[in-house]
Parts: sequence; structure tokens; C-alpha cells
Amino acid sequence: MVSLVIPAKAEYIALGRLALTGLLRPRAVEPEVIADVKLALTEACSNSIRHAYADGREGEVEIRYELADSSLVVEVSDAGGGFDPALLEPGANALDEGGLGIAIIRALADDMSVGPRSGRKGYSVRFTKALS
Repeated sequence: MVSLVIPAKAEYIALGRLALTGLLRPRAVEPEVIADVKLALTEACSNSIRHAYADGREGEVEIRYELADSSLVVEVSDAGGGFDPALLEPGANALDEGGLGIAIIRALADDMSVGPRSGRKGYSVRFTKALS
């Protein structure tokens, strides 16, 4: 597992993407798969920055990468107040509420979950992507 903590500012999301690329570089992963994971990571980080730290509040975003033989799990966590979980329900009109990021992650990942951080304040978005 590799963990990276970045300031909750959009300009630092590139560091998370670079770490991801470095992690996958030694493997024979299709460029399309790498692009999908990078986009999902960008959306998850952007959601944390936008929703958890609204109004310019200071904070951090933690990114965890768990690389297995055939898959990658990425977890993006923050210490913010979260969002309306009803936006995750099937049939919810999340796009009207700014929920496009979750819809993108769900479409790109093989599995995705959103929920409170275990034992700590904040929320996590966790997604899995097969690498082959």
C-alpha cells in the first residue's frame, strides 16, 4: 500500500495522478485502463476538495493505493462533513446536485463505495479497477 496526503487544493491533484502513474509504470497496463483510473482519481479528489472543504477551508486529502496482482484499489478520504447520501441511491438525480463526479467514478470503476471514514471524521470514496 502507498499513501499520499495532499493539501485540499486543486493544483495538488496532479501529484496524486503522478504517484498513480509511477505505481503502474512497471506493469503492462493498457493505456486506456490507466486513463480511466486517473480520471476516477481526479474526480474523487475534486469532490473532496469541493465538498469537504467548501468556502476555502484548509484541509487535506488522503489518497491510498492498494496494488494487487490483477487490480488496483484507490481510496480518497477527507475530514469534511460529507454530502447527501441520497445522491448515491439508484434513480437519484445526482447530476442536478453536482453529483457528476460520483457518476463518472461509478462508470469507470469495477466497484465503488462511498461512506464515512472508519473511526475518523470525514468521508471516503473507494474504487477498484481490474488491471487486465
